Amino acid sequence: MKVLGIDPGSRITGYGVVEHLGGNRFARISSGVVSAKSSATLSEKLLQISKGLQVVIGEFTPDVVAIESVFFAKNVKSAITLGHARGVALLSAAEAGLGVFEYAPTTIKQAVSGYGGASKDQVQKMIKALLRLDEALKPDEADALAIAICHINHLGPLAQSSVAS
Repeated sequence: MKVLGIDPGSRITGYGVVEHLGGNRFARISSGVVSAKSSATLSEKLLQISKGLQVVIGEFTPDVVAIESVFFAKNVKSAITLGHARGVALLSAAEAGLGVFEYAPTTIKQAVSGYGGASKDQVQKMIKALLRLDEALKPDEADALAIAICHINHLGPLAQSSVAS
């Protein structure tokens, strides 16, 4: 099973494609970020995110998409802008005919680090260990990989049977 994890952002959207190898073994197929120019208008940024995600989906053909669910922010404008970026990611998945699964930030942190209040640095270190990576990861890229692994972990026995098929 290949899962595309998406960490949506209006300027930087992280993505990570992870394949489940069975048990607690995972392989990173690809990861990175889709960046939009900070000088671009919101609609231009959303278009860049959409096009970038369409390329990732087309190239790596994931089975499903996992994305961070909406969380509450202190800044209403930031929350609304993030909602737009999430909408573009959801639309990109739907256009490709992919199922979408949403996870709360605490659930994602719990799934990869064992602690729902883990720091970004702790999550990044666990992702590097789980995927046996040496290189540094961008924070949004590490978060997207964590989201993908969270989904695989939540499938439990279902993920095991999909590896055999």
